[in-house]
Amino acid sequence: GGKAQFGGQRFGEMEVWALEAYGASSILREILTVKSDDVLGRAKTYESIVKGEAMPEPGLPESFNVLLHELKGLGLDVKLEE
Repeated sequence: GGKAQFGGQRFGEMEVWALEAYGASSILREILTVKSDDVLGRAKTYESIVKGEAMPEPGLPESFNVLLHELKGLGLDVKLEE
């Protein structure tokens, strides 16, 4: 979805490669999680910026949950460990 549906920032594969080449891992982490489709993480990040607090750890993007559901649909039992 777009902005009206609280959609995330779009970032292409070549842009990701460029940031990897520059070693910009923190920016990549932010773009691929919080600025992507992690709505709750985006709200927490905005709140921490407003309050002047440390940035929270990003959660799992919704696209990862979609992948897990697709794998389960194929009959694979996926378990995540912390």
